[in-house]
Amino acid sequence: ETVSKTIEKAKENNIYLIARVVAFKDDLYAQYYPQLAILDNETGEAYIDRDDLRWVSPHDRKYWEYLIELCKEAADLGFNEIQFDYIRFTDWKSNLDFRNTKRESKAKAIQEFLKYAYTELSEKEVYVSADLFGLVGSASDDLNLGQYWEAISNVVDYISPMIYPSHFAKGFGTIPVPDREPYKTILIAARDAAARNRNIKTPAIIRPWIQGFTAFWIKDHIDYGKKEINEQIKALEEHGIDEY
Repeated sequence: ETVSKTIEKAKENNIYLIARVVAFKDDLYAQYYPQLAILDNETGEAYIDRDDLRWVSPHDRKYWEYLIELCKEAADLGFNEIQFDYIRFTDWKSNLDFRNTKRESKAKAIQEFLKYAYTELSEKEVYVSADLFGLVGSASDDLNLGQYWEAISNVVDYISPMIYPSHFAKGFGTIPVPDREPYKTILIAARDAAARNRNIKTPAIIRPWIQGFTAFWIKDHIDYGKKEINEQIKALEEHGIDEY
C-alpha cells in the first residue's frame, strides 16, 4: 500500500521513477535453488562472495523468467524504467562453475538476457537500462564479467557506467590518483564511452553514475562537494553527455 501511495505522489509531481533491480547477485534465489547457484569448485558448495552472498548464473534461463516477472510487477506499479544492476558475472574468484550448459560466452549470456528483458518489458512500455563497471567503456574486452560495451549499449535504452573517479586505479589515463582529478578522469571515461557508442547504429543513451561522495578509504582522497560534482558534469558535457 505504502509503495503505491509513494508512486502516486511521485506521479502527481511529475517525477520519473526508476526501479533498480539487482540481477544475478541474488542470495535468496540461490538459497532456495542451490542447484542453480554458481558453484565453487574448491568447496563443492554454492559460491559465496566478499559480502557473504550467493550468486545465480547469468546463463540460467529459468532465473531470467523469474526476474522479468518481478520487473513486470514493478512496471505495473507505475515505474517508468527498469534499471539492472549487477548485470554481470561475479568478479572475485576463479575456479567457479557457472553452469554454462549452453556453452556461450559471458558477454553473450548478458546480452541475451538483456534482449529477452527488453522484448518482455516492451509490452509494459517501460525503459530498460543497465549499470556497468566504469572501466567497461575504456576496456577492449568484457573484463571477464560479461560486460562488453557494444553488446549492451546495442540492446538497452540507457547505459550507465559507474565512472566514480575513486573507483579507477592509480594511473588510469596517466592520472596518478584519479580521485583527486574528477574533471580529468571523467573527461577520459566520457571520451571512451562516447567513442564506443559510435561503433553502433542504435546505441543507448549514456547516463553515467558520477561521484557525489568522499572516498575516505583512499589514502590521498579529496573531499567531494559542489565544485567536484560540477567538474564531472562539465567533463561529460564536453563529450555530448547531458544526463547523469
